[in-house]
Amino acid sequence: MKKNVSKRVLIIGGTGFIGFHLANFCKKKKYKVHIISRTKPKISRRIKDIIYIKADISNKKKLKIALGNNFDFDFVINLGGEVQHNVEKKVRKSHYTGVKNLASIFLNKKIKKFIQIGSSMEYGLNRSPHKETMKCKPLSSYGLAKYAATKHLLNLNKKFGFPTIVLRPYQVYGPHQDENRFIPFVIKNCINNKNFPCSSGTQFRDFLYILDFIKAINKCLFSNVRVNGEIFNIGYGKPLNLRKIIFNIKSNIKKGNPEFGKIRLRKEEKRITYPNIDKSRKMLNWKPEISFVKGLTKTIKFYKVSKN
Repeated sequence: MKKNVSKRVLIIGGTGFIGFHLANFCKKKKYKVHIISRTKPKISRRIKDIIYIKADISNKKKLKIALGNNFDFDFVINLGGEVQHNVEKKVRKSHYTGVKNLASIFLNKKIKKFIQIGSSMEYGLNRSPHKETMKCKPLSSYGLAKYAATKHLLNLNKKFGFPTIVLRPYQVYGPHQDENRFIPFVIKNCINNKNFPCSSGTQFRDFLYILDFIKAINKCLFSNVRVNGEIFNIGYGKPLNLRKIIFNIKSNIKKGNPEFGKIRLRKEEKRITYPNIDKSRKMLNWKPEISFVKGLTKTIKFYKVSKN
């Protein structure tokens, strides 16, 4: 096996929250990291010695030009796609057409793994706990696009042996997450002692600390060939009530005033969402290591320090 220093990794969407942590992790492992993104990284997320390539994966011609001769990668990890899920055309172009373009480019490039970051929203109407064997019934344009991408990649694996693995994460959280996401949104408003709108808080969601998710991705990179063509749920495996989480954050910070019921639930939103992670435990030899209490404490500390 080659030494880690020779491992070349291409991260699509590497300037976002998960991509930033993944690039940092890979750099510490001495991998050579390239990032493709439509935008430049925030100053707080720019990493030294990472090669950044500006490109839109939904435009195949421009994507190939942007890559130039940079096709000699060991691993391709796709975190890319439109983050505003209400823009239907952009969502499908980035999350489905973009994946088709990437797969077409790397199909004959002898990569060792193509890791597709799917979504728990692919399960749609299915009741929790979600199992990978369930027939998906996505409701949202985002869930539909992600599921279409999953089917396309698994078809390429079946026909041509394309070395793809699909990971379906749940609520990943931690330092450096954008402040419009649930946990940092609550933390920042409590730190600033503001009134802030919330839903009724009756939902239950599964939360996974960012480092545990990054370790799951790394497990896939060096897994054996029998996990190619597989789907894995990646989460904590235990649902937590949002109202209790909000009160826990408020209690820790001792400030803030949540206004419950101000935000309506989306029509496709299920009250309880969480995964069965038995398959990931068994086939990837992976399990979450950081408890929610510990992860939340680390996250609150980060945002307190960043405010100062």
